[in-house]
Amino acid sequence: MTDERKQIEREAKRLAAERLQSADIGKYALADIDERLVVYFDALVSSPDAHNVYEHLAAVKFLRLLESYTFDTAAAVNFMHFYEFLKFSGQNGRQSYRLTPVQVFQFASIMGFMRDDGRRLVRNALLFVPRKFSKTTSVCAFAIYDFLFGDDNAQAYTGANSYDQAKICFDEISRVLHGLDPGWTKFKATRELIKWREGRNSSIRCLSNSPDKLDGLNASTVIMDEYAQADSADLRNVLTTSMGMRANPLLITITTASDKQTAPFIQELEHEQGVLLNEVMEGYAPDDTSFAHIFTPDCDDDESDPATWAKVQPHLGITVLPDFYEQQWGEAQKSIENMKAFRTKMLNIFVTGNDRSWIEGSTIREHSRLLDIDTLGYRADCEVAVDLSVDNDFSAVSYYIWLNGEKHHHIHTDYYFPEGRMAKHPNREVYQRWVDGGHLRLCKGNIISYEQIVGDILAHGKNLRILKIAYDPNKAAEFTNLLINCGGSAFLYPYKQTYFYFTKPCMAIVRMLEESALTFNENPINNYCFDNCILDRDNMDNCKPLKRSDNRKIDGAITALMALGVSLEQRRC
Repeated sequence: MTDERKQIEREAKRLAAERLQSADIGKYALADIDERLVVYFDALVSSPDAHNVYEHLAAVKFLRLLESYTFDTAAAVNFMHFYEFLKFSGQNGRQSYRLTPVQVFQFASIMGFMRDDGRRLVRNALLFVPRKFSKTTSVCAFAIYDFLFGDDNAQAYTGANSYDQAKICFDEISRVLHGLDPGWTKFKATRELIKWREGRNSSIRCLSNSPDKLDGLNASTVIMDEYAQADSADLRNVLTTSMGMRANPLLITITTASDKQTAPFIQELEHEQGVLLNEVMEGYAPDDTSFAHIFTPDCDDDESDPATWAKVQPHLGITVLPDFYEQQWGEAQKSIENMKAFRTKMLNIFVTGNDRSWIEGSTIREHSRLLDIDTLGYRADCEVAVDLSVDNDFSAVSYYIWLNGEKHHHIHTDYYFPEGRMAKHPNREVYQRWVDGGHLRLCKGNIISYEQIVGDILAHGKNLRILKIAYDPNKAAEFTNLLINCGGSAFLYPYKQTYFYFTKPCMAIVRMLEESALTFNENPINNYCFDNCILDRDNMDNCKPLKRSDNRKIDGAITALMALGVSLEQRRC
């Protein structure tokens, strides 16, 4: 996102929040529609930071439409009661669900507003929400409602980029209808089509992305599922252009973000964002026939903040367990692919893959230097950083050394691995070569010996003036207790594994390498770790190295940056 766009969204949110807070919400009689609408608007007004700019703008638009169009309370309420009557799939079997305030707002926005001629105002609805919002369940009701109560010859379609994806929504519709008609006496269903046996000519059909085989359609309701994954808009266009004879056509697009930056959905999303921005900003086109509910982080939100997760996922604690995002964030730290999945599916952000190395291992090798830090002949200032494993792989300890009297700095990294894990480890051959070359230190037994690591730090400290020892506060309790028992509490420095903490050292290490102001000990594991790094950036442009894939190791790069980061915090370089 450009700086200009960020500023537009900041200003739009400020104006929208002010408009909602200054509005006389009571005059709109929201409770006459549904008490949960009052709850929804109260939340927006009382906690504006808990909702993103586009959620605010959708609410501003809703109030404006109430003043500009007729709102058919009966139509909206009837549909919501219908939804709550149906039984959907769930962990405890098929059951009815009470609508949440956010769902009430969505359904009221889509079904309530009417034109002067009595036709429904909204024709295009976009629900852009993260995974596990229950969006597919939500929209099934629209197809079923049209099938049961729409035009006599209503045609509802579920479409998606793949047949399997389209079938997810269609199969849920089929199960719901089977619940209404257990013996299939009123309806008849095949793998891809549901029709009435008699009385009505309406139908529901499942389609995949093969528009060249479709003709003679007369769609009344279209559900496009996971449209962000689609490479082409052909299916959507074939379906929507067949709606011309319908008095109340409805296209519902439900999707989560993807890594396809060229997907046709991108233009759809930008259009809907522009429509919403029109409510408070000049230069954007209005469109009252569309409704969009867009859940993404604001441009200044921290991706690691639980408050951001709650903003993006309004059903956190309802359809998503409270600790699910925390678990997924932990997985995201393991590799660039995991982080991409977290951003697209959990934060609803469009991102692309990044397979370019950040600092090549060959660059680290070119800046390597044979230097025995235990025989420097003088006391050098030093910051230490540790990245600890338990038994599954190696641990790393980096020493960032300020060489007194010289114009550059030196990073020495030691690596540790449990000897008992070597025989069955998938990387045993290369690890054994490192052991034989003196580059990888073995710990007796099946787990990393923190006592051995602490002992080595203390031994190096006889020739180095250690100023701080950085550690990940989330996984170093045993290590820090050992140091405290050795009188090292004053040296401990908790170093959070966030993008903010890594940004400065990531920038500094590149500059220092370009200026030949930094060297590394001659250890091929250093080269290996940096070769596995990809520099990732969050939405605030903070950066941090991540693994190229889960089975790559970057521990030595992480500890080198942590040690450098501590030195920067102490203004040592």
